[in-house]
Amino acid sequence: MDITAYLNRINFIGEVAPDFASLCQLQRRHLMAVPYENLDIMRDIPLSLETDALYEKIVTRGRGGYCFELNGLFAWLLREIGFGVTEYFARFLRNETEIPMRRHRVLRVTCANGAEYLADVGVGQIIPREPLPFTLDEINEQGNEQYKLVKDDFLGYVLYEFYKGGWRWVYSFTLDPQVPEDFEAITFYCERYPESFFRTMDMVHLFTENGRKLVAGREFKVYTPEGVQIHIPASEGEYTALLEREFGIRL
Repeated sequence: MDITAYLNRINFIGEVAPDFASLCQLQRRHLMAVPYENLDIMRDIPLSLETDALYEKIVTRGRGGYCFELNGLFAWLLREIGFGVTEYFARFLRNETEIPMRRHRVLRVTCANGAEYLADVGVGQIIPREPLPFTLDEINEQGNEQYKLVKDDFLGYVLYEFYKGGWRWVYSFTLDPQVPEDFEAITFYCERYPESFFRTMDMVHLFTENGRKLVAGREFKVYTPEGVQIHIPASEGEYTALLEREFGIRL
């Protein structure tokens, strides 16, 4: 597995080092190059969280994946570069009416100078494009978005976003370090349980320089500062061509 090939996959520019400037570019470019997608799950193609299998899928074949895949391989890349990485289980809370089970993988990254950040390239929705300082109650502005980490007695660390005039939660996690084997059972659940959220419809998401584009079911949406454009492919052939043209995914 070649670091250079991975950096080329995400269009990284310049020399890479275990510092914030590199981490920031790595996360931003990853979110714009490697799509979040659940297409294998929807087609009953078994997933593997083994690092070499993730590398072959994401780097060699140019596919994407969901959080357990994307953040799993991203953690490998960061460690190879020289960052310290601790992996956590998280509860994805946005739009939930009750506290859900833990089904998200997030990374705490330590730079060579000791500075720590929350990094995540595994969400198919709006999330921070850049790593967040691992500091409580500090508002972090990214373009027209604002985020902060808050401590909760039950949930642990909660990532909040400023939305329509108020703060709402995105996801939460506790500081129990996880090893790769800890994610095997929950990813099997996400893949195979009939009522799993990840088996409801095709989901593909990719950030762009000034917006994002996504597939939800068979609906294709492009978000830009000017608004949103929606297109529904008329045939399966048009749909597969759209996946390849817009996301680089060849089914």
